[in-house]
Amino acid sequence: MFFSSREEIPKQEKWNFSDLYESTTEWEQDLQQSLKLAETLKSYDNNISNAQTLFEFLTTQEELSFIFKKVYVYAMLHVDVDTRDTGSQALLDRAKQVSVKINSATSFFMPFLLSLKEETLKGYIAEVAGLQYFEDDLFESYRYKKNVLAKEQEEVLSQLGETLSSPSHTFSMMNNADIKFGMVTNERGEEVELTRGMYAKLIEDENRMKRKEAYKAYYKPYIQMQNTIASTLASAIKTNVTLSKMRHYPSALHKALFSDNVPTDVYSTLIKTTNDHLEPLHRYVDLRKKWLEVDELRAYDLNAPLVEGVKLEIPYDEAYKKMLESLTPLGDEYVNILKSFKEKRYLDVWETPGKRSGAYNIGVYGVHPFILLNHRNDIDSLFTLTHECGHGMHSYYSSTYQPQISAGYSIFVAEVASTVNEVLLIRHMLKTTNDKNMKKYLLNHFIDSFKGTFFTQVMFSEFEKTTHEKVEDGEPLNVHVFNETYEAIFKKYHGDTLVLDEEVKYGWSRIPHFYRPFYVYKYATGFASAVSVADKLLEGEEKTREQYLAFLKAGSSDYPLELLKATGVDLTKPDTIKHALSLFDSLVDDFAKL
Repeated sequence: MFFSSREEIPKQEKWNFSDLYESTTEWEQDLQQSLKLAETLKSYDNNISNAQTLFEFLTTQEELSFIFKKVYVYAMLHVDVDTRDTGSQALLDRAKQVSVKINSATSFFMPFLLSLKEETLKGYIAEVAGLQYFEDDLFESYRYKKNVLAKEQEEVLSQLGETLSSPSHTFSMMNNADIKFGMVTNERGEEVELTRGMYAKLIEDENRMKRKEAYKAYYKPYIQMQNTIASTLASAIKTNVTLSKMRHYPSALHKALFSDNVPTDVYSTLIKTTNDHLEPLHRYVDLRKKWLEVDELRAYDLNAPLVEGVKLEIPYDEAYKKMLESLTPLGDEYVNILKSFKEKRYLDVWETPGKRSGAYNIGVYGVHPFILLNHRNDIDSLFTLTHECGHGMHSYYSSTYQPQISAGYSIFVAEVASTVNEVLLIRHMLKTTNDKNMKKYLLNHFIDSFKGTFFTQVMFSEFEKTTHEKVEDGEPLNVHVFNETYEAIFKKYHGDTLVLDEEVKYGWSRIPHFYRPFYVYKYATGFASAVSVADKLLEGEEKTREQYLAFLKAGSSDYPLELLKATGVDLTKPDTIKHALSLFDSLVDDFAKL
């Protein structure tokens, strides 16, 4: 469903911004308070000389963090519901400027902290009881000792923060606000401009010519702007590599994984194990060609329905109900809390002109989660809803059970919470339908979800690793390098059956996550971990449920790999990845037998 303006949307299905601020006047007050607190923090430079002043600095810093998160999110949410609105853009720009000032004001602290001997810090903590609250974070900082620069250098980098993020910002504005897709023919035979919401539906249309038309129209602007986007992405990658070298990391990959304390072997093992088990994916691609009865299978055939006669139109209210029913293995408390999300307007549901594409959840400590959707009343939207609500519940639980300092959680574990929900949903739907055709459809959907959430993300991860390594080896990056690299990896994952259109090689140009380096692999590890957890939950053991809910409540109280080990998942070994790949193999076998 697409609304022509936000005014048309029922109030209950839009965010309630007053949960953050009643007005921009209140927002302005907190913005100014953030500036004052930043100045206060700056005054501690060269003035932290004892346990008490250290405690005062850290307490003020946490107060600022609490206030400024609200300030920033309020502005960001307003931009995301209408990226064209210059007033909202101005608020966000001001918040970003304050963010730079905060980073600059506190840039002295890490070099100062690491100049202290650990024995001195231990003495401070013993002297002022309140410092024990910060103890784990303070000593965690010593892991970064060789990666932190001199105070003056850190201050320069913090002042350059907004400039260094400009490639990402430029792509985001182009991709969300400026881009115009090509024309397609609607059901009345009229030529209309393609939107992302329309594309998501048309690329799954049973009519092959409609799929092809949408595919060509969707890629048209990306191909037209190929050199500009290549320059933007190359800048982002080069900046990341340069910063990694400046901070003395062995590679950009090491830098990206360091904060989670994840060995690079986990990343490499994910790619290698997947590459060693691509045969079931190739077999599924072969099945697609056979079932669609086409002479040549093309990229615009990869999302076409293989089971005819099944069109699931799922209104939003019904989708929410289905989601809650599927999550009963997580217990009544979980389901009832999630039910309240809808009533309390934690979700912004519908696509409107200028609204940011996709979906996300962001938790605000002391407030609640905010979930953005572009709901379309179809099965994909049901799964997106379920996925994002998994993130939302993780935010809710961690904020409720953890103090502010450890309430946030790593993206690494975040994808587990969202994907467990998705796996429970598909298993529930397969179990509760007696319609044979519907079961075939759902099985196909499970396979395609597996492909998108696991294989595609590993493919993207391999592209990121390869392009970063090219820069690290002194090789150039341009549109031709991106095209050749992406096309080769895409072909390897999809096999020889797929005939590649010209558009395939430009797939890299439309992926926002590439501006957040080495992020997407977490979708794949999260999916594999979620399959393992969900299998145990469906066995109905109370202990498993308790362990999993404890994991959701743990926030960042431990490193992500350790938190996962408490649920029985060990990603330092290939077993969890192999288990997921084995499941995919069996799903393809089951589907082939149909």
